[in-house]
Amino acid sequence: MKQFKYGAIALALISALAACGGSGSDEGKVVVPETGFSFDADALIVNLSDEVIVKGYSTLADRGEVLLQATQTLVATPTQANLEAAQSAWKAARQPWEQGESHIFGPVDSLGIDPHLDSWPLNTTDLKTVLINSSGFDAETIKGWNDDVQGFHTMEFLLFGDGIDDNVKQIDELTANERDYLMGLAEVFRDYTKQLADAWLVSHDGQGGKAYGELLKSPGVDGNTFYSSQVGVLEELIKGMIGIVDEVGNGKIADPFGSSLANADTSKVESQYSWNSLTDFSDNIIGVRNVYQGEFTGEADKQGIIDFVRAADAELASRVAAEIDSAILQIRAIEGTDNMPFRQAIKDEAGRARVQKAVDALATLQASLENQVLPLLKEWKV
Repeated sequence: MKQFKYGAIALALISALAACGGSGSDEGKVVVPETGFSFDADALIVNLSDEVIVKGYSTLADRGEVLLQATQTLVATPTQANLEAAQSAWKAARQPWEQGESHIFGPVDSLGIDPHLDSWPLNTTDLKTVLINSSGFDAETIKGWNDDVQGFHTMEFLLFGDGIDDNVKQIDELTANERDYLMGLAEVFRDYTKQLADAWLVSHDGQGGKAYGELLKSPGVDGNTFYSSQVGVLEELIKGMIGIVDEVGNGKIADPFGSSLANADTSKVESQYSWNSLTDFSDNIIGVRNVYQGEFTGEADKQGIIDFVRAADAELASRVAAEIDSAILQIRAIEGTDNMPFRQAIKDEAGRARVQKAVDALATLQASLENQVLPLLKEWKV
């Protein structure tokens, strides 16, 4: 049940009217009790900024460095083992990025880092032209090229192959030019992920402005033009959760899924070359859980959006938590018992039934966040 608190003055007035029946100019007036709920969001905002968002971007930057080192090793010593190590480093970097899409606001947007790292679909025609007509591939040159020939998915295509029949690439299929391009791409990737982490920790614009983490944690303080109140911060966080749930259910899954098996389109499947799509989708919703619970799985209990919701409606808080977990489980269940990749599942009748369950679970979660969690901001007595 929602916890509404009555003000002491309102209660006293109601008692007085009940005792004497009211008199004078107050006769006939209806006293409306004070409603809403109270919640101190200071600890929540600090925790989500430091322990979820900044920690996630710092992990991404660290893994970007590891990915660069793995590609440098691959170029220097092109063996199957080193190719597989670079593939593993790519997947490891993918995790914090996909989980971070639950809070894709601030510098990742204002600095244009999102399209630099994660443009989709990949322009394979231009990519092949670049590989034929260019060489050397230094980082600064690559940064001047279109986003759809750099970032995660360009590296994915070079590391794993086209993904049509399998996601296994042999070292003799990786040309010297492709290896050089990979190393340049990984250097660009390392630079952008470091820039993103620094924007949250050092300066949001790289020009002396405050760290974005500090701006998020101090709404309305010292002329903060980004956030004027805690309401604005929580609105940003909740809308970020809603945005990625919508994107996964109604975009990343629904677009290639189509209206029928005949209309399924595997060309629209993101991360199809590595067959990492289902991991991407589940990581997106795990990112929602990180923000909602206020911590990464397995860590000590810390404040998250669930604590804000619980202050208003304990039943709703628990239900949304369960809906998040259900959506993650249904996405993972798409592979079935034979580890079917998403691009195959949408072309299989039984697989499509499992996909539909995941879409339904995401729709349920999105509706709860939009229609019940977000409106709580209007009832919050800040």
